[in-house]
Order: sequence, then structure tokens, then C-alpha cells
Amino acid sequence: MTFEVPAHGGKPASRIRQKNEETIIKAAEDEFARHGFKGTSMNTIALNAGLPKANLHYYFTNKLGLYVAVLSNILQLWDSTFNTLTAEDDPAEALTRYIRAKMEFSRRQPQASRVFAMEVISGGECLTEYFNQDYRAWFQGRAAVFQAWIDAGKMDPVDPVNLIFLLWGSTQHYADFATQICRVSGRTKLTKQDMEDAGDNLIRIILKGCGLTPTI
Repeated sequence: MTFEVPAHGGKPASRIRQKNEETIIKAAEDEFARHGFKGTSMNTIALNAGLPKANLHYYFTNKLGLYVAVLSNILQLWDSTFNTLTAEDDPAEALTRYIRAKMEFSRRQPQASRVFAMEVISGGECLTEYFNQDYRAWFQGRAAVFQAWIDAGKMDPVDPVNLIFLLWGSTQHYADFATQICRVSGRTKLTKQDMEDAGDNLIRIILKGCGLTPTI
């Protein structure tokens, strides 16, 4: 699954260029997560990145282009943990790896998850092309792997589509609703151990619901 953002000049990124783009995207991600697309300016992103505003416009023509690059980066990171899934994999091991990877992403980059959630909740206008192109085929490919496991008797017959939604929703919840979780559990913030414990709990619940035996 791809979501292409044209590179400046169409040339491979140099090391300096790549570093600057990563710095800008990270700063933009933080600002978009805090203030949304409309409430964020290129000036505040530049200040956060510690770069002149002119540098932002060199790498990204406008705020929308930068916002799309942020979304693209998020989706590529998420999808990379699911792209190698095959029917030959052991479902218990594959699901365990995936849940752990998504929980680690939610721990290390919660702002990214929030940016994506805000975009989808607001209608996903900036993701329309992405959803209309190869997203559906990619998603169906992932669901087909789950169905192959079911057909081979490797796991109980569950709805693959709803299982994927459950995997996404449960792991991203710990990033998107971290404030709620902390308030009701009396924490000031979620620690690495908190996230690992939550991940273990999800692994037990989801794998057992699929007729699989957790190995944790």
C-alpha cells in the first residue's frame, strides 16, 4: 500500500535533505496533533523545527503538502508492520508481533496516531485519493491472509475485516485516548511498562478470541 508524495525536483533525497524533511515532518506532526490542520501555521512549524520558514517552503510548497506528507509518513510506518503478513505465517506469532509493534508505535509516536484520528474523524478529505486507490486492495489482501488461516484450520472462524478493525482500534486507543486512560487509572502518564502490560493483555484477549494460544 502506498501513498505517494512527490519529492522536490523528483530526485532522490540527499542525506541532508532527508534529515531536514524528517525534522520538519516531526515538528509538523506535533503541531497538527495539538492544533489540527486549520489551527496550525507554517510559521509555528518552522519555530518548532528550529528552521527558517523559507526552508519549509523549499521542501514543502504549502501547509497542505506538508500535512499530506505527515499523513503519508504515519501510514507507511503503520503499514510496514502488516505488509509482510503471509498465509504461511503462524497466526499466533504474527498477531503477537503485530500487536506489540502497534503498541510500541502508540507509545513512541502518540502524536502521529492523533493526527490520523483527527483527519479521519473530520471526514478524511485529505485521504480520499489514498482510500480510493490501492488502499482497498491492500486491505483485502490482509483480510485474505486471515481467511487463509481460517480455511487451513489455524484459527477459529472470525470475520477478518472486523478482526483488523479490532486490532487497529485497540492498539491506537492507547495513543488517542491516553489522557482518559491516565485520568481513570490515576496515572500522570503511561509508562513503557504500562504499554507493555496493556499489549500483553490485548494479546491474551484477541488471540484467545481467535482460538489461538498466547505464548506470553
